[in-house]
Amino acid sequence: MRIVPARDGGLVRLRLFGGELSADAARAVAQAALRCGSGTIEVTNRANLQLRGMRDEAHEALIAQVLDADLGPSAEGGDDLRNVMLSPLASDDTRALGAQLIDAMQGDAALHALSPKFALQLDAGEPLAMLDHPHDVWLSALDRDAVHFAFGFAGALRGAALGAIARADAVRFVMSVLRAFLALASDDEHRMRDLLARVDAARFLETLDVPAMQAVPQTWRRPHADASLRLGAHLEANGITYHVGAQTRLGRLDTASLAALADLVTTHAQRRMLTTPWQSVLIPGVGKQHVHAVLARLEALGLATDAHAPFARIVACAGSQGCARSRADTKADAHRLALLLPPDAEVHLSGCERSCAAAHPVDTTLLAVAPGRYQLIRQARTQARNLTIEEAAMWLARSTAHA
Repeated sequence: MRIVPARDGGLVRLRLFGGELSADAARAVAQAALRCGSGTIEVTNRANLQLRGMRDEAHEALIAQVLDADLGPSAEGGDDLRNVMLSPLASDDTRALGAQLIDAMQGDAALHALSPKFALQLDAGEPLAMLDHPHDVWLSALDRDAVHFAFGFAGALRGAALGAIARADAVRFVMSVLRAFLALASDDEHRMRDLLARVDAARFLETLDVPAMQAVPQTWRRPHADASLRLGAHLEANGITYHVGAQTRLGRLDTASLAALADLVTTHAQRRMLTTPWQSVLIPGVGKQHVHAVLARLEALGLATDAHAPFARIVACAGSQGCARSRADTKADAHRLALLLPPDAEVHLSGCERSCAAAHPVDTTLLAVAPGRYQLIRQARTQARNLTIEEAAMWLARSTAHA
């Protein structure tokens, strides 16, 4: 487990399989963040957790606490091989297939050479799913029972499929893809998009050692997903219990809030919670009689349960307090913007061009050019320059009024 240097101290990422976090593990994370770091916990846009402000001398203690909470890798050197994104609503069968993928990946020492950012998505057509994040490899169910999966490389799941494979062959297929990637990629080709810029996808497929691949029907499209299902209370597929979701403030939780969430899922749900690619949290298995109490508690913790709430519509990177590359304190500026944000506006504040906080498209990006000053970008075009937060809010208000 690596501690990556950052302006505010060491940064440690805890990869959660499918975003799942038990109540006991959540308490352990809260304790580790407090004892070993600054107490700041972030939900990432790949549904993992980050602990900030880690102290160098606390490295061994942190590893011990994480492993005791069953949050570490199953194989030495395999921690970075758990970038498999699932829907927060993934079924037990889909999670089981995802677990088989991860076990196979971690069990193959040769795959430890993959970049920590190499990512996969396993999708079974759930109504709540992140479809816009680019993945190196993605699988999406062709049919309701997920017997066959369409697949694609180097892009978002909304893109065109290259073919299809049977569910029974999914693990073998993915392993063959990863081994072929490592065999063909040069030293500076770390992601699938890098390799496919040089090697045609059809040629790459010819190198795979897998059963015959099938064509994808031209009429196939991944069913629509509704991101609003991550917030508020919604009846689950069993027709009995509800999942209840809430948005963190700019992707951050403190130790007290995470511990309180652990208590909440213990008393009112199934002793587990889920993090999502929208940097939110979702609590499954809430009985109808507990829904209002859970919603009220989430709001009391400062989390937004309504898609219209300002903090449900703002994304911001770590900013200059946590990242040396950032030109502005985007977190502080985002808090100021939240007080001024017009209805329906969605905004991403980025301290530099890397756009770390938003892997998915956001209507408007405020790109920092200096402390407190931003370039306003919409639909990949610069609309205004050198704006203060107040001026940006006024621009957004005029824009939404004319929409």
